[in-house]
Amino acid sequence: MDGVAYQRALGRELQQLRMRRRWTRAQLVQRLPHELSAQALASYETGTRSCTVVRFVQLCTALEASPHDLLERVHDQVSHEEYPASLKVDLTELATDARPELAPAHRWAATEVARHAASTRDLDISALESLAALCGLSTVELVRMLRSGGKVDH
Repeated sequence: MDGVAYQRALGRELQQLRMRRRWTRAQLVQRLPHELSAQALASYETGTRSCTVVRFVQLCTALEASPHDLLERVHDQVSHEEYPASLKVDLTELATDARPELAPAHRWAATEVARHAASTRDLDISALESLAALCGLSTVELVRMLRSGGKVDH
């Protein structure tokens, strides 16, 4: 078991839950029963700091999320390698992908292709996370969609 991978995946899930609610870190911190700085929350979200079980449950409660479900998603990501370190994406194919939930990704890929960028691009984890956030998806959801749509070279 890779503890660092679990910590990073947990942080990503917490951040994505917060972002789906369109809350700033400060807004989430205000909803917690005990004091926590926005900086400490940021360190949880980036996976550079671990939180106690009690703090984790407090965060889940504030985010109206099941701790069990969140941990299950984290475990699935880490144990099934659904959260790759990088992914090779065919920009030309992504630019023409018709799935509406990928509209921001379509626009980005079309812009890159128009700039005469290489037709494929290795997207690292931070790029995948950013693209997923733009699309309003979890990173795992984005990766699954890219893989299932034939937009990825394995």
